[in-house]
Amino acid sequence: MKGDYQELVDEISALLGTPATLENRDFGLIAFGAHDSDDDSAMDPVRTRSILTRKSTPAVRAWFEGFGITRATGPVRIPAAPDAGVYRDRICLPVRHRGVVLGYVWLLDAEPGPSRERLTAAMDVAARIGELLADEERAGADLSRELRAVLTAERGWQYDMAVAALRTALGPDAEGLHALVCVAPWTGEDSPSPRTVPGAAALCVLPWQGPAAPAPASAAAAPRRRAETGGPAGSRPPAPPGPGGGPAGAGHGTGPASDGGYAPGPAPRRALAALVRLRSADNLSPAATAGERLRGPAAVAGVAAPRRGLGELDLGWREATAAARAAHAQPRLGPLAHWSELGPYRLLTALPQGGPDPAVRALLGPAHTELARTAEVFLDHAGQAGRTAAALGIHRQTLYYRLSRVEQLTGLDLDAGEDRLLLHMALKAARL
Repeated sequence: MKGDYQELVDEISALLGTPATLENRDFGLIAFGAHDSDDDSAMDPVRTRSILTRKSTPAVRAWFEGFGITRATGPVRIPAAPDAGVYRDRICLPVRHRGVVLGYVWLLDAEPGPSRERLTAAMDVAARIGELLADEERAGADLSRELRAVLTAERGWQYDMAVAALRTALGPDAEGLHALVCVAPWTGEDSPSPRTVPGAAALCVLPWQGPAAPAPASAAAAPRRRAETGGPAGSRPPAPPGPGGGPAGAGHGTGPASDGGYAPGPAPRRALAALVRLRSADNLSPAATAGERLRGPAAVAGVAAPRRGLGELDLGWREATAAARAAHAQPRLGPLAHWSELGPYRLLTALPQGGPDPAVRALLGPAHTELARTAEVFLDHAGQAGRTAAALGIHRQTLYYRLSRVEQLTGLDLDAGEDRLLLHMALKAARL
């Protein structure tokens, strides 16, 4: 980045035929042009001090700002002021981006001075410097507090105030296209710097109530392979949700067992939220790239639908967390899942997290894992007994017996569409 600034400062120096110096808006030195002249007056005390100490004195700063450089949109000529330590006339080129001053390019002025055309060309270069400074400022800004305040506030005046604060911090970019990404579980101490994630406007860490970790591909795929190829049955279904909305025993957490079911494990506590800038609503690759870069091998990522502006960040966060939960529950959707591609899980993740329906609670107990799996495979195969028996590797009479036991346990009629719907939703939701 510093090399880019130096190249642009040298370009201005060549355009105007005099050494240029670039400072940020706090008068800290960024880059300066080489002094090749035999005229030692080109190195007056102010320029020398700026180069040697990498900043200007308060008196010099006050003198220059008195000429309106913070508001100027074009070159400003500033006369010498020996009392302030300014011994040479100067030209200041304000460096702005989208109306905000980010720095200044300084040149020593002498008669007859550069032409208007050359000054206009130099201002064009200054605008390119402004773009670099804006990118660097955005990339380096830690807006975790502002983003966290938005994503944890309830709708109302507190949410509106949090959005306004984040909008102010992001500046003009706040009205652009964004997508939220949820990475879970997040095991890092803090959120990483936005500099490390291309396109990230802000990141923060938030509580997470989903499963501990995604099922390994081999373990997660095994039940599906058995269901599809007619291999032996016997895999364990997920444990039912507990009172807090997570799986049973959520106080201690759950994790995938070796047989594809869930077993007690360390409880995940946090997820990472990333607000990612987009150029087009049709291209979510910047968000997907951010999710892949951040998630690591033991986590999944969910990507919300794109939105313009910040007003619906709370809705976007619900979508991103829902996508991450679905990726945990259904490995075929992950390890990176998009809200727009969740299908029925868009509805399932929106269900209240208060535990399973009373009708299916007994079926989801550890004593009836085989019956629960049989019911799920039967419903996944649209209630077709032949295909279900083949998928489970059992005789049809065994299937009919198991289904009758499911009906006895639940009180549901598997010939009734609404009862089938309730059972199917409960079995899928239990994985969430």
